[in-house]
Formats: sequence, C-alpha cells, structure tokens
Amino acid sequence: MKVSVITICFNSAETIEDTIKSVLSQNYRDLEYIIVDGASRDSTIEIVSNYAERIHHILSEPDKGIYDAMNKGVALASGDIIGILNSDDVYVDNQVISDVVQRFKESGADGVYADLEYVDRNDLSRVIRRWKAGPYLPGHFLKGWMPPHPTFFVKKECYTTYGQYNLQLRSAADYELMLRFIHRYRIKLSYLPRVIIKMRVGGQSNVSLRNRVNANLEDRQAWEINGLRPGWLTLLRKPLSKLSQYWKR
Repeated sequence: MKVSVITICFNSAETIEDTIKSVLSQNYRDLEYIIVDGASRDSTIEIVSNYAERIHHILSEPDKGIYDAMNKGVALASGDIIGILNSDDVYVDNQVISDVVQRFKESGADGVYADLEYVDRNDLSRVIRRWKAGPYLPGHFLKGWMPPHPTFFVKKECYTTYGQYNLQLRSAADYELMLRFIHRYRIKLSYLPRVIIKMRVGGQSNVSLRNRVNANLEDRQAWEINGLRPGWLTLLRKPLSKLSQYWKR
C-alpha cells in the first residue's frame, strides 16, 4: 500500500525541518511526500529545497488557508492512503507509517487513527498533555468524541467518494471532514493504540481563546452542513473532554 504524507506550511522556518526529517526517517519504503506551502515569506522554501531530491511534490503558491492547502495536497497525492502532518508536528519514531499500514492490512479499515502528545514548542520531550483517543464505537461523535486529526490516515478513495475539506469553515473543517466520513458515511475505522504524533502547542484552533470559541461555534455548523443533529450536550462535551488530557500523561 502506497502512503502519501502531506505537510502544509506557511512561514514555518522555525519548525519545518523537524517535520521533514521525521517523515524522511520513516522505515516504510512506499512513501510519497508532498509539501504545500502558502507562498512563505521567510526561509521555509529554502529549507524545503535542501531536501528536494527526496520530496515528491513541492508546491508553493498563495492559498485560501490551511484547508485549501490540504485539498491541494490531496489532489496531488497518488497513494492508497493519505495522512497529513502539519509543519509544527513530528512523528514520534521511524516506525509510525509501518505500524499504520499494518493496522490497515489487519483490520481492512478505510481509516486509521492513534494517540497524540501536545509538547512544548521548544522542547519536544516535554509533554503538556496527551490525547488518548481510545476505540471508536458508532455514535461516539454524539458524545463529543473525535479522533486527533493529525493521527488520522484515510484511504484516498474516501476523499474521492465523500469529498475534501469544506472551505466554508475556517478552523473546524478537519472536524467536519471526520464527522462526515466517520459518523455520516460510516467508513470502517480502526484504532492504533499508541502515540504516533508530537504536536507543538499553539496550533491554529487553540492559539487563543477567541479562536477556540470560534472553532466550537463552527462545530455546530459542521453538523448542519451534513444534515445531522448533535445531541443536547454534544457540543459542550467536545471541549470538556479535552480537560482529561492534562492528567493522561
């Protein structure tokens, strides 16, 4: 099974090299790497160019935001499986892609997800909180559950059949896509019970209180877009469920 990993970036000179190295160090051979840059104005592209011989596609042009960049990466991808690794994130070891592919093969799943650690921006060994996703059961989205998007690998045919990231949403398009694939269309999902991603704190949706509030408002829109109704407490339980991540360390 060929795996396409997409990294989106914009002015990411501070962290992009860590991300690239974590992908290129993977011991899985049938791996396609794609970098989509939003016309960075710092040295991001110069750093990326140092690894150009091992990166299959490098696209640098203005975009309409992170989800537009993700859609461009998906369009370029030729793999059977697609994963997205943002420029603040790294794989925890060189076995990650091999383990993900093995889980696909063992389970016959359409999508695989795992656990994630939020880490200090300057010290990746310092864990701030751990997102232990746990196994999925039908209806879990109604209870506020969702898998960590950076750990979510899905067959390309799901994008072809059910669509890409919805650009109506500015910070919750990843949630909407997973809600659509998993809850609405019920793709077969499998859980890989281990941490595979280290994610630096300070991402797009949690960089400020205002952004977190906006993201939660967009969660309701994600349900409406899909013609779905959340439960009475679904949208409250989703952010509250993150509190337990601080003591699951």
